[in-house]
Amino acid sequence: MVNRNLIRSLEDDDIFAELALLVPEDQGEELLLEALAAEQQDYAQGKLVDGQIVEINDEWALIDVGFKSEGTVSLDEWSGDEHPPKVGDTVKVLIEEMEDEIGAADDPYGMISLSKRKAEKIIEWEEMMDKVAEGQVVTGTVVRKIKGGLLVELGVIHVFLPGSQVDIRRPGDIGDFIGRVIQAEVLKIDDTRRNIVISRRSLIERQREEDRTYLMKELEVGQIRKGVVKNIADFGAFVDLGGIDGLLHITDMAWERIGHPTEMVSIDQEIEVKVLHIDREKQKIALGLKQKDRNPWENIEEKYPVNTDHKGEVVNVMSYGAFVKLEPGIEGLVHISEMSWTKRVNHPSELVNIGDEIEVKILGVDPEGQQLSLGMKQTQKNPWDEVLERYPEGTDVTGKVRNLTNYGAFIELEEGIDGLLHVSDMSWTRKIGHPSEMLEKGQELACRVLSVDEERRRIALGLKQLDNDPWDGDIPDKYQPGQLVKGKVTKITNFGVFIGLEDGLEGLLHISELADQKVEDPEEVVKVGDDIEVKVLRVDTSERKIGLSLKRVEWDEDQEKAAAAAEAAENEVPASAIEGDLKGGLGSGEGPLFPGGE
Repeated sequence: MVNRNLIRSLEDDDIFAELALLVPEDQGEELLLEALAAEQQDYAQGKLVDGQIVEINDEWALIDVGFKSEGTVSLDEWSGDEHPPKVGDTVKVLIEEMEDEIGAADDPYGMISLSKRKAEKIIEWEEMMDKVAEGQVVTGTVVRKIKGGLLVELGVIHVFLPGSQVDIRRPGDIGDFIGRVIQAEVLKIDDTRRNIVISRRSLIERQREEDRTYLMKELEVGQIRKGVVKNIADFGAFVDLGGIDGLLHITDMAWERIGHPTEMVSIDQEIEVKVLHIDREKQKIALGLKQKDRNPWENIEEKYPVNTDHKGEVVNVMSYGAFVKLEPGIEGLVHISEMSWTKRVNHPSELVNIGDEIEVKILGVDPEGQQLSLGMKQTQKNPWDEVLERYPEGTDVTGKVRNLTNYGAFIELEEGIDGLLHVSDMSWTRKIGHPSEMLEKGQELACRVLSVDEERRRIALGLKQLDNDPWDGDIPDKYQPGQLVKGKVTKITNFGVFIGLEDGLEGLLHISELADQKVEDPEEVVKVGDDIEVKVLRVDTSERKIGLSLKRVEWDEDQEKAAAAAEAAENEVPASAIEGDLKGGLGSGEGPLFPGGE
């Protein structure tokens, strides 16, 4: 259906009036509609058109684009231009919006919204599209850092360089590239959104691949090459040889010990390295820095013969010893056991610290393993060499109880010189189960030197030897068979009771000697701490034992003889041996006092 009003309005224009005169009446309406369609297409939204400034006020410029109504452009769109707008100027603008539908009954002409700045951007984009295509290498200036990457200026437009495409290894701060002129490859063009994504990384990778192929052909083990340090890790540094990276391990940086690769190299530093190994299949290269210099371990046995003394610097302290540098690249280990003749070293830091200058003796040289065994104590006099002179056998000495064990106590005579006081040498009369019954740690104690084993570095000490052995005369003289004595119950066992007769001297009251009747449990008769009177049955000086009886305390001589005869018959002892012999077992395992032994 034809819009008659619109056709009539168009007929007022000269061009359409002329058109009406040239065509038959029955075809005029159709041609007018075709002309109208062409006119609408030229002034559609998003089109670029030429316009003339017809009026300027404080905020905008009125522009005639040849349409039924003018359009407006804000004066802000001229900000930054060298020449401000003037009436009569021709300007290229973009039709942004048709504010009213053309041909509406209330406004047959309509209004349009224009943009000069957007028109310029479109023109710039179209000009760029004539020059740039995907895969093409372009040159631009990094202007600023944005979310996800960088903005790069290519002529009059800005393109996006993602952070992952800045370099092969992403830099610590991509903002360092601001202001730099770079080359990159066009990855993608989005004509609809008018944006371009570029990649510097792809360009570098392509170039490196070409360089890598060439480099691998001419690279040989033993060559000295220049390279640039590209990355540093705890274990070493990666060096770009010009297309391929090689690993410079920390152990190949210097002949001497270093704590971290940054002590030797830095990022972007140009260095000379030696090619140590090439894996062409995996394209891996091992590099060395120290190998450019002479190996200080050459002729090491001539420079540092065994048993020679040298000064060195402590460079590291471990739990097992200290490493000492004799010269750059030459280090040796002083084991903790080789630090002192006398001190008990729990940790090397008790004697040395990093940076200390000390004197050491060469104990061993391993040229192949590049190891030196060193000693500190060997540079000093060994006190054990004079121990025989200072502690001859029979000498009375004073020391401090340093340690207690199940079998005895270690007595410190001087720093590093200990003697062992065995439990069997603590008392003539007491049976010692543990040294703690008589001694305590840190106690000052007088002892006697019993023996010295210089080769094994051992000194045997005695405590009881400071006094005469009471079993040699005092005890046999004081205690006779048949004698009544008083004592205190000190210990109860399943086979009998121990009675303390005097300080350190005990006798055994066997369970069979507790009562006339059979006793199953000694505690039925006595308790620890009880004071009781007992009869001496036997004194054995060779066994150092005294046999006692409780049940015989009230016996007369006839009862003793009868008991002795019965015991003799039971043990098949000749009658001649009974007279004058009061049988009482003392641990031999043969008498009724100690059946089966203690």
